[in-house]
Amino acid sequence: MIISAPTDYRKYAKKTLPPFLFDYIDGGANAEVTLGNNTKDLQQIALKQRVLRNVEDLDISTEIFGQKLSMPVVLAPVGLTGMYARRGEIQALKAAKEKGIVFTMSSVSVCPIEEAINKVENPPLWFQLYVLKDRGFMKNVLERAIAAGVKTLVFTVDMPTPGSRYRDAHSGMSGPFAAQRRILQAIMHPKWAFDVGLMGTPHDLGNVSTYLRKPTNLADYMGWLGANFDQSIAWKDLEWIRDFWKGDIIIKGILNKDDAIDAKNFGANGIVVSNHGGRQLDGVISTTRALPDIANKIKGDMKILADSGIRSGLDVVRMLALGADAAMIGRAYIYALAADGERGVKNLLDIFAKEMKVAMTLTGVKSVTQINNDCLEL
Repeated sequence: MIISAPTDYRKYAKKTLPPFLFDYIDGGANAEVTLGNNTKDLQQIALKQRVLRNVEDLDISTEIFGQKLSMPVVLAPVGLTGMYARRGEIQALKAAKEKGIVFTMSSVSVCPIEEAINKVENPPLWFQLYVLKDRGFMKNVLERAIAAGVKTLVFTVDMPTPGSRYRDAHSGMSGPFAAQRRILQAIMHPKWAFDVGLMGTPHDLGNVSTYLRKPTNLADYMGWLGANFDQSIAWKDLEWIRDFWKGDIIIKGILNKDDAIDAKNFGANGIVVSNHGGRQLDGVISTTRALPDIANKIKGDMKILADSGIRSGLDVVRMLALGADAAMIGRAYIYALAADGERGVKNLLDIFAKEMKVAMTLTGVKSVTQINNDCLEL
């Protein structure tokens, strides 16, 4: 496997994964217009090249919520990460720890929180939670996250209902005869079938199973989520979480400056400017276009992270220049995980770091704190 660019991993992931899993991570909502705009708009952001600026002692590290990161990158929460590689959450967490960044575990992960802390000593772990009707599950999983030593909660608010993801029905994640199609696809992808299908068991929603005290497998995944998303939720309904959780809270799924202000008034410590990777409402603006307006309103008052469309270290620099304090990456590391496990994620992060250093050198900045809109050709 010859990997020279972060995007190379997507090609290998497509070969390795059964189509139902590849399309689940690769696809978006409806006609996937927003999915495409996320990458296109970000790649069209022009950086301002500067020369003879003495950037010898360049430093890409940063600090966020009291944690020192080797670079301003966080592995985003991705549901079913453990289906992309054997016990995938653990492999990604180990890669994050070795490279000095943070891994965010999804509440619908394959591996439960307890497995993470048992397999990785002092894990650099954040935890993500959805707004769900089952408040008992929310309270239970928050208690378990606290017991595991998690200090930062990522609260996803842009999923009161699943988006219309047509690829999932076409490929077998959902739709008619989905289970039979998945079995056939697994047979046609023997490497994945052995490594994950056979050796990566149990294939269930680890955090949900622990709460329900019974296995919840892939067949239950869409049904359980669909039955539990809460469309009636409002800011006042989240106050118990702010009171219950004593650590930092990040609100994920902000795309509007007024919602960002509401998050600040709610008492959040940070936000993730995100359109859920183009997987929810197709036709909304890209994160690239939303970020500057939001940053103008709340920069300095709370931490700003951004995701959606980030495929390289160069894209990370672009997001910082647009106003983010750090970037979250999802698809990019899942492709690497599927292609080459923990080693793939570590190599991807090395490439990101190298690309960041090149971009910073040629824009004439020595530290992450110096990256701002002065680095852009506006």
